[in-house]
Amino acid sequence: MKQAQPYELAPGYHINRAINGCWQLSLGHSLNGPLDPQDVMRAFHLLVENGFTTFDCADIYTGAEDFIGRFVSELRQGKGTVSPDDIQIHTKYVPDINLLRDVDFAYTESIIDRSLRRLNRDILDLVQFHWWDYDVPGCLDVAGYLVKLREKGKIRHIGVTNFDTPHLKELVDAGIPVISIQSQYSLFDRRTEKAMLPYCRAHGISQLCYGTLSGGFLAERYIGRTDFTPETRSQVKYMQVIEDTLGTDGYQRLLQLLRQIGDAHGVSTSNVATRYILDQPGVGAAIIGVRNSRHVASNAQLFTFDLTDGEKQAVAALLREYPGLPGEPFALERTVGSKYRIIMHMNVNEEEN
Repeated sequence: MKQAQPYELAPGYHINRAINGCWQLSLGHSLNGPLDPQDVMRAFHLLVENGFTTFDCADIYTGAEDFIGRFVSELRQGKGTVSPDDIQIHTKYVPDINLLRDVDFAYTESIIDRSLRRLNRDILDLVQFHWWDYDVPGCLDVAGYLVKLREKGKIRHIGVTNFDTPHLKELVDAGIPVISIQSQYSLFDRRTEKAMLPYCRAHGISQLCYGTLSGGFLAERYIGRTDFTPETRSQVKYMQVIEDTLGTDGYQRLLQLLRQIGDAHGVSTSNVATRYILDQPGVGAAIIGVRNSRHVASNAQLFTFDLTDGEKQAVAALLREYPGLPGEPFALERTVGSKYRIIMHMNVNEEEN
């Protein structure tokens, strides 16, 4: 069975196209109490045994880097058959919005060093840079600090997260060696298709997409349901996205279509939703959140089938009947007073130091 699919993100650096996302491990993400850490650790081991060896976290996902570091320790102790050298760990550098004007090289290096300690690594495979407010100067300078840290051997590759196309172009034009951008991209949120994907394809920058399952809403268990309470902060956000795009009726039509396609291939609705995004030109990988071990078997089916052209056209035709989110990726989330911005936590590093 074809359980995982490799992808060359940069020359000589390979990841898997289904990345294990760790945002849901962060403190306060679950609205129904903490996750079971033993079961999550079990899921990590099952995932890597099935070839899903790439993990995504961030300096601001409170507790996530430490948890992955414990997993690395278990691998070093010989638990399982996978070497810690055979897994890839992507993290982020997200300076707090209150500190943007004061970020210097020493502060940047201290956060990178903290990630190295937490993750039990000698080098960070990929650091994805985020800048909360484009009106605050310093973005290019801070990106340059990451280049210096790469030269010092602390970072292997540099990416960005939640940039819009004009500001990504500024980084590229300034010579920052960006190999990837992490953007929200799903059947509900297709803002990246407008300008971001074409620009990135032209400049050899891969899309690492989060939110492809929209907090879990693209699943069979929501078929026929019109009233539900969000279980995570992710679902709070994606309920807003659904409301502003397909709405309740379109959402249910989409779920029915995805289930019909999934039944034809013997896979889940979630598999179809993820595979549709992975099949878009310029997409390198999709980030699938890990909350427990129950979904590992479903993830392993992701690369066992291919969507037909007709199936992809049917999904695209349905989506064209409904409005999409306006603007560039993450523009709504940057807009002061927007409902999308209110749920953001923008000063997490300050709270942890």
